[in-house]
Amino acid sequence: MSEPLSTPVPVVLAGARGHGRWHVENIRRLQQQGIVRLVGVCELTPLTEEELDGLGTPEQSADFGALLDSTGARIAVICTPIPTHTDLALTAAGRGVHLLLEKPPAPSYAEFRRMADGVAAAGVVCQIGFQSLGSHALPAVRALIAEGAIGTPAGLGGAGAWVRDEDYFRRAPWAGKRRMNGVDVIDGALTNPLAHAVATALALGGSTRAEDVLTIETELLRANAIESDDTSCVRIATAQGHPVTVAATLCAERADEPYVLVHGSSGRITFWYKQDRVLLQRAGHGPEESEYGRTDLLENLVDHLTTGAALLVPPDETGAFMKVVEAVRTAPDPAPLPESAWHRVPGENRRVVPGIDGLVAAAADTLSLYSELGAPWALAAEHPPNEVSTR
Repeated sequence: MSEPLSTPVPVVLAGARGHGRWHVENIRRLQQQGIVRLVGVCELTPLTEEELDGLGTPEQSADFGALLDSTGARIAVICTPIPTHTDLALTAAGRGVHLLLEKPPAPSYAEFRRMADGVAAAGVVCQIGFQSLGSHALPAVRALIAEGAIGTPAGLGGAGAWVRDEDYFRRAPWAGKRRMNGVDVIDGALTNPLAHAVATALALGGSTRAEDVLTIETELLRANAIESDDTSCVRIATAQGHPVTVAATLCAERADEPYVLVHGSSGRITFWYKQDRVLLQRAGHGPEESEYGRTDLLENLVDHLTTGAALLVPPDETGAFMKVVEAVRTAPDPAPLPESAWHRVPGENRRVVPGIDGLVAAAADTLSLYSELGAPWALAAEHPPNEVSTR
């Protein structure tokens, strides 16, 4: 890398509405601290003065490349539709602009490799936006596992039971789609809204790189009238020998905090990754609960570029997650649940799968798939393990 940057680092944000609003708020916070300076916003419809309150008057344009050229940005934050990630990342990389790229980084493993290889060849730094991987709980949990606090590791389970109404699947033209105009989107429960459950479980098990994944089993289903999955589970066989099972639904009876469970021969660790909260339960001890801080990923990227601090989520550390995205992409289309398996909640415009909350928890608890837990509707989604290639 060339000479370290000096703060505040000039930043362009691509995609400032929807989830991008979170990035606007975060950039505002870091700008107030003198860490970054918003110099450009790439949006089809410019942000209003109200939306830019406290952020000065950044240049606005729908032309990302031109905006990077005219503003002299050194970092680009990309929070645009999933299929656009790779091309926009390479547009920035070709101009020597470093990146914070929202998750999932790409809709296919081939697109991910094109992005990661192109960024590496350009000599710029890319941070993938899995915010949970900035949690200080991760190294703490890994240390507990390494010191034998729960005995011999036996596997990891992830659980995400969320509530999303039918409008959620109409939030954008690509929402709920597997493909759009012949291009992969792969906006499923496991690959987008609950992607953190998958990435965090893999990270806690030390299985983050593409070569750490051996086989992947998927069960993809949908209660909603969409293309992608809204109720799904995946089981990953890893080179580390710890199976990782993650179950997710957007059709829960009640919304719950997503978590990852680390199973050991003499105990277990539960990590509620949105809350940075950890519960250690082990033989011969009472339960021990801890809360941790979190390093913001844009702040970490700036630290990396200004002081040489270690980058938390470089692309290759999401290779295993992208193997899961690829397995979901190449699996048969999600099976529609029979109408007897779901119902609408009066006045809430959402579909609920009765009993799914318990099934999601049981999958994480036993490392089993829905079909193995006796869900009759899951049999339609079963198919053999997907052998994984690392290229």
